[in-house]
Amino acid sequence: MTTETKPTYFPQLAAERPDIALCRASTAVSRAAEIHAGTQGLGVGQQLVLKMLDAVGACSQQTLSAELRIDRSVMVGVCDDLEKSGYVQRERNPHDRRSYAVTITDAGRDRLRRAEAAIPAYLDETFAALTAAERRQLTALLGKLLAPETAG
Repeated sequence: MTTETKPTYFPQLAAERPDIALCRASTAVSRAAEIHAGTQGLGVGQQLVLKMLDAVGACSQQTLSAELRIDRSVMVGVCDDLEKSGYVQRERNPHDRRSYAVTITDAGRDRLRRAEAAIPAYLDETFAALTAAERRQLTALLGKLLAPETAG
């Protein structure tokens, strides 16, 4: 017979092992992000690609993969799906015929704007346990972890 109890061990483990806590939090946030993205009709990777292309212009799939930390083999499928939907176009890179330049289309920009409009509410819901100041602090700390060469 099992009874529902308030977790007592995991909070202790999380305090002792921030790596474990971060892995579990990452998994939970990742699941929430995929569910949210699914309601928007775009995968998380697809939305990130559109966002980066809109911000920086045409890029190679390799650059997108490296910058967004998406496996190169997964990036091919993401770009394939976006191209089929008319949100990006791929053309041979005129400076390196072995690679493709990926460019966002007007339809892709429109799709991105609609998807991005729902992000603030999703973030508020997902991070409801944190104050605005704690969210800013978490963002800053994660930035340090993800770019250790720039951390002081």
